[in-house]
Amino acid sequence: MSLPVLFVALPLLAAFLNTLLLRRKQVLVYIFCVAACAVLFAFSLYCVKQVTSSGVITCNLGGWAYPLGINLGIDGLSAFMLVVINFIGLVAALYASSYVRLYTGKWKFFTLFMLMLAGLNGVVITRDIFNLYVFLEVASISGYALVAFGTQPQDLEASFKYLIMGSLASIFVLLGIGLLYSYTSTLNMPDIAAALSVKPKGALVTLITLLFFAGFGLKAAIVPFHAWLPDAHSSAPSPVSAILSGVVIKTLGIYAFLRIFFNVLGMDSGISNILLILGILSMVTGALLALGQNDIKRMFAYSSISQIGYIVFAIGLGTPLAILGGLFHIFNHAVAKSLLFLNAGVIEQGTGTRFLDKLGGLNSKMPVAANSSLIGALSVSGIPPLGGFFSKLIIILAAVESGHPGLAFIAALVSILTLGYYLRFQAGVFYTQPKEELVVKDTPFSMQAALVILALVCVFSGLLFLPVLKPFLSTAVETLSAGSIGH
Repeated sequence: MSLPVLFVALPLLAAFLNTLLLRRKQVLVYIFCVAACAVLFAFSLYCVKQVTSSGVITCNLGGWAYPLGINLGIDGLSAFMLVVINFIGLVAALYASSYVRLYTGKWKFFTLFMLMLAGLNGVVITRDIFNLYVFLEVASISGYALVAFGTQPQDLEASFKYLIMGSLASIFVLLGIGLLYSYTSTLNMPDIAAALSVKPKGALVTLITLLFFAGFGLKAAIVPFHAWLPDAHSSAPSPVSAILSGVVIKTLGIYAFLRIFFNVLGMDSGISNILLILGILSMVTGALLALGQNDIKRMFAYSSISQIGYIVFAIGLGTPLAILGGLFHIFNHAVAKSLLFLNAGVIEQGTGTRFLDKLGGLNSKMPVAANSSLIGALSVSGIPPLGGFFSKLIIILAAVESGHPGLAFIAALVSILTLGYYLRFQAGVFYTQPKEELVVKDTPFSMQAALVILALVCVFSGLLFLPVLKPFLSTAVETLSAGSIGH
C-alpha cells in the first residue's frame, strides 16, 4: 500500500505550496495547513483500523524491495504515534491560525510547521535506520527555526542552545548508525535485528548502545540531558511549545529509543536498570525545579521533564503492563501539556505577561482558559477520573508488580508535588487578586476551540480507556513485546 508515503508527502506538499503559491494569500495558508493536518489525522485513524484488522502496512519506495530500497511500514506502535502526532498537529495548527497573526512572515511559520510534521511522521514510519536519522534532522532543524521565530534575544539564545544540544545528539545517533552499518552491512532495521541475533554482541555493540542512549536521551530531555528544554519550550511560540512538549521529545526521543532498543538492538537488564534510575531522577528533578518557577511556560517545561520521567521509568520496568502505562502516559501527557502550553499563549497574548507575580483574577475574564487549564493541570497531576490518573496508576501498579514498591512510592509522591505546583499556578493566574489592574484582550474563537477540544479529550481519555483506548494501545504493546519488527 502507498498509504505510508502520504504521511510524508502531504505535509511536504503543503510546505512547498505555502512557499510557492499561497504566501501572498495568508487566509489560504491557514485554511490549507489546517485542512492538510485534518487529512493526516484522518489517515492516522484509518491506519489504526487497518493495522488492527490486517496487520502491518508496508510500502517499498520506487518498487525496490528491502534491503536495496527504502522500506516504509506502519505497525501498532507506528499507528499509535501517528495518531498522537497528527492530532496534536491539527489542534496546534487550528490554534496557530489566529495566534501567529501577531508575527511577520506568517507563511514561513506554517511552512516550517508542516516540515516538522513531515519529519515526525517520517521517523515513525521508516524501516531504514539512516532515513530515521534524516527525518529526525528534518523535524529538528524545523524546530530550531520555530523556537527562534519571535526573533527576540531570549528566543535566539534558546534556539542556539537547542541547536547545539540537538546537533550533539544527532552526531551521537549518526555515529551509532555508521558503526552499526559497518557491523551488520545493512540499514534495514529488521535485517539489522536479524544480523545481531546471530552475531556476538561485543564491545562495538556496547559502544553503539551507549551512542544511541546518549543521542535519544538528549532528544527526549531525560535528566541529565535536559538542559536545553526549559529555554527552548518557554521561548518558542505557544503552538510550537505545545508540539515540542506534546510530540517532538516523545517522537525523536522516546519513540526512537523504543524502536531501536526493543525491536533492533534488544533490551537487557543493564539498560533497564539505568532507565529506572534516570526515570526516577527525571521525575523528581523536574518536579522540584517546576516548584520554584515564576514564568508559567518554564514551569510547564520543567513539568515535561518530570512527566517524561514516568514514561522512561515505565520503559525501564519493561513489563507489558508497564509499557501499556507508559504509552498511555505518552498520549495523556501530549494532550494535557499541549493544552497547558496553548493556555499559556492565551494568557500571554491576552494580558501581555506570563509571570505569576503579575497575574491574577482571570477566572471571570478568561473562563474558557480557566476551566480548560484546570482540566489539563489535574490530568497531568494524576487526579481521577482524568486520563493522566489512569496512566500513572498503571505505571505505579506495574512497578509494585515488578518488585519495586519503593520506586512506586516515589512516583506517587512526585504526583503530589505536581499537583502542588499546578494548584499554585491555577490559583495565582485565575483566582487571586492581581497586583495591578490587567487589561485583558479577547481570545479568538479558533484558539478557544483548540482549548476546548484538548480539554474534552483529557476528560474522556480516562473514561474511554477500557472500551476504546486499551485495544488501540494493545497493538503497540504487542509490537514492543514481540521484540522484533516485521517487514
